[in-house]
Amino acid sequence: MAKRLFDLMVALLALLLLAPVLLAIGLAVRLDSPGPVFFRQERVGRQGRLFRIHKFRTMASDAPARGPAVTVGRDARITRIGHVLRHYRLDELPQFIDVLRGDMSLVGPRPEVPRYVAHYPPGLREQVLSVRPGITDPASLAYLDEAGLLAAAADPEREYIEVILPRKLRAQADYAARATLASDLRVLLRTLRLLLVR
Repeated sequence: MAKRLFDLMVALLALLLLAPVLLAIGLAVRLDSPGPVFFRQERVGRQGRLFRIHKFRTMASDAPARGPAVTVGRDARITRIGHVLRHYRLDELPQFIDVLRGDMSLVGPRPEVPRYVAHYPPGLREQVLSVRPGITDPASLAYLDEAGLLAAAADPEREYIEVILPRKLRAQADYAARATLASDLRVLLRTLRLLLVR
């Protein structure tokens, strides 16, 4: 209950304070390339429930038809403004909306698309999906340069499924088993620090 109340207060405050920034980013996305301001995609949430995540669009609107679900290095599908938004993780800001809706938390395992959740081992799947997915978590912080790592692989999608995903799942399961409001605060502070350094 305390975690949900904290999520609601921070998400609402963030949306109010960042409203001018969100409007400016939305305008930049719209002017940079044809297509919608927001990218919405089906993800798997708590207890396996599907929801549609909100992000600022960082790729060309026809990106899904032009390549894999994972983003690799300097992906040609990423727009000019998209590179900046991804580098500073500004494309994730609309997920405060998902926090208010109850689909996500500030801190929790990053939600995956159903295609990759199908690869979760049963035990880890149950543990990882026992909590609300989050905007940030220890696993995503450990793989801030995931696109760069995948760019070095001969088969990026296979590398993600067989190497990176299992490592992230173990870290996410560990988070789910030990999460407290205090540990969430530490993850949020670490996230802010890493983004400021970037």
